[in-house]
Amino acid sequence: MLTPPSAIHALLFTSGEPLSRKQLAALLDVTDMELGVALKALSSMLEGSGIALIETATEVELRTTPEASTLVGKLRENELARDLGKASIETLAVIAYQEGATRSEIDWVRGVNSSASLRTLLMRGLIEGREDAQDKRRIRYNITTEALAHLGITRVEDLPRIAELRIAAKKEETGSPI
Repeated sequence: MLTPPSAIHALLFTSGEPLSRKQLAALLDVTDMELGVALKALSSMLEGSGIALIETATEVELRTTPEASTLVGKLRENELARDLGKASIETLAVIAYQEGATRSEIDWVRGVNSSASLRTLLMRGLIEGREDAQDKRRIRYNITTEALAHLGITRVEDLPRIAELRIAAKKEETGSPI
């Protein structure tokens, strides 16, 4: 069985983004005070590891330490030097043509997990993630102006065949034959 600090470490590593203190306490079934003790223990465990526990009043996140910045920078440069690849281009197309999509929506369209592609697109500044207005627990990804510039267009409406796809999507929603 995991200790509370190890469980927090696993949860934060898996999420890849900040988790609220409330959510962590609920997942671990501990009080706020017990959570605070576990967070201090985790922070101590991480000393010298290149990873730091970043805490705000409401959220907790794992991040690399400033000492690791040179190595992390080299890794990112290497990732950014490569071409996007088919999976990332598909993911970008889903986001662009749907004018925003959550990871689960993207995964459904593509039929595979799109986490790595989303990470690549985020790192390159081609998409941005914001809280979904309909469900605050999800992130909705949108295409950035940087992506539009790379595609040589100024608006999403300038994407090839977008009008046709919108008509087909509306017919699908209403159940009319195409």
